Amino acid sequence: MNTQINDVLEQLQREWVKPQAWLSLLLIWALSLGIWRLGKLLLSWLGMLGFPAKILSSLRWVWHFLMLYLGCSVLIHSTGLSSLEPLYSQGETITTWFGASIGRILGVVILAYVAWWGSEKLIARIVPSEDFNRRSVRATTLKSILGSTLRGVIVVIAALEVLQSLGLNTAALLAGVSILGVAVSFGAQSLIRDVLSGFFVLLEDQYGVGDIITINGNAALSGGVERLTLRVTQIRALDGVVHIVPNGQITSVSVSSKDWSRWVGNVMVDYHSDVDQALGVVRQVAQDLYNDPQWNPIFLEEPRLEGVTLLDLTGMQLRVLFKVQPKEQWKLGREFNYRIKKALEGAGIATLAQQED
Repeated sequence: MNTQINDVLEQLQREWVKPQAWLSLLLIWALSLGIWRLGKLLLSWLGMLGFPAKILSSLRWVWHFLMLYLGCSVLIHSTGLSSLEPLYSQGETITTWFGASIGRILGVVILAYVAWWGSEKLIARIVPSEDFNRRSVRATTLKSILGSTLRGVIVVIAALEVLQSLGLNTAALLAGVSILGVAVSFGAQSLIRDVLSGFFVLLEDQYGVGDIITINGNAALSGGVERLTLRVTQIRALDGVVHIVPNGQITSVSVSSKDWSRWVGNVMVDYHSDVDQALGVVRQVAQDLYNDPQWNPIFLEEPRLEGVTLLDLTGMQLRVLFKVQPKEQWKLGREFNYRIKKALEGAGIATLAQQED
């Protein structure tokens, strides 16, 4: 008995110094993980269909034991431990089946599933900051780009392996596709332009997921960026409409949430009003907002009163500027409009309108 154990240990020592042994171990682990997770998914579906909990619990234990047994069998066969029967023979049978055409296709599908699941877990580790800043925008955008890219790569590789398992010459297929690609590329210049434009958007951090943007100066194409890929930018407008714009068609972007934001408070008062009194009211309202503990954290600097910025037939325009955290300007503007309206009415000053440039 001791002699047999020593022989097994010596053989393991010889095998595990070979790189292919570690590669086999990784492949066996990935296949076992994929089959195990698919079994858990099937058991979860059975639970949703109303199967008794006791039966499902027993099936889980049987499934875990079966996966452990089969995984050990394949591992023993891959390391050449022929003295460990019947595990060695059963591992050989499983390996032979997975080497056949149908088995290879099933193995590719399982490995693709594991890679898909693993990529999602990897991407989920990229956690954006809860605060809105450029770092959180880049992290969220990176998650979106990595997710779509990795899934595309997994699908392409899996499809090529399946085709090869079916007996098709993938090398010749790729050569034909590359020749066809050259011909098609002349008619797909817009796609290439979209991808290149998206690449430079990411490289230069022009905007990202979470930013508020206006595309091509078109107010109808204004909203928050929900998704950004190398090909398209998806934004959701204030009314809930989603706009999907190819990156190659974007000639200019106005970003309202990059680094810092500003609210331009314009107050129109009647010509008959006392201008000094009106300026004093605007200054006081702005300063009260700045000193308010509820609103002060969003300020980046004290409000700046610009004075009288316009005289026209309707009245005088008074302006005050607020520099605030990104995406906070509209909330602050609503509060300012509310307070300035009440303050001017209380001072007996006639107002015409409050607006933002």
